[in-house]
Amino acid sequence: MAESAERGGQRRLRPAPLIFEPAEASADPEHFFDLESLEDPRELLSRATELTLAFRAAADRATEFQAIAAAQLADPRRFDRLEVADVAERARWTEDYARKMIEFGRDLIRADGRPTED
Repeated sequence: MAESAERGGQRRLRPAPLIFEPAEASADPEHFFDLESLEDPRELLSRATELTLAFRAAADRATEFQAIAAAQLADPRRFDRLEVADVAERARWTEDYARKMIEFGRDLIRADGRPTED
């Protein structure tokens, strides 16, 4: 199951280790982390839940890093800073969402500099 970790007084989930699949297995569209081969529904639910939590935690971490990068790219102290519209275009976001992500990134940077490695 996903492990918990403390960060800034906030409880976070650490991604469960993912088992990487051989190339021939991942080429099969029906094959997904060997879940299709599990016959015990308890085991299937447990492993599928582990994967779900791991992917959610990974998505949350990636979003934090996106926000930090957006804030750094839009930093007015940079001579090569990007405008909000440019950040939005690079990340395929709307300008409104880019503004929110830049602010979120600035908050993360102010709080800790970067998300801590779990």
